[in-house]
Amino acid sequence: MTVPRPRRPRRKRRRWPWYLAGVGGVALVFLAGVGLGEALHDNSGTGGTQTVVRTLHPLPLVPVANNTVTVTVTTSG
Repeated sequence: MTVPRPRRPRRKRRRWPWYLAGVGGVALVFLAGVGLGEALHDNSGTGGTQTVVRTLHPLPLVPVANNTVTVTVTTSG
């Protein structure tokens, strides 16, 4: 006959380190996004706006020939 061992009480897991790591990760991603947004915003002013104005002149028209052309088509069927 075997004697059952007494069961150890379960240890309570501490959850606050996981919560703290999650909050820290979210804060880190948020700060990286803010930094990237600021960097892109600061860099956008260097290009400026450029406006180009051109005047297009019409091309000369090719004179139309005064000859009449007749085309005859025959089909074999």
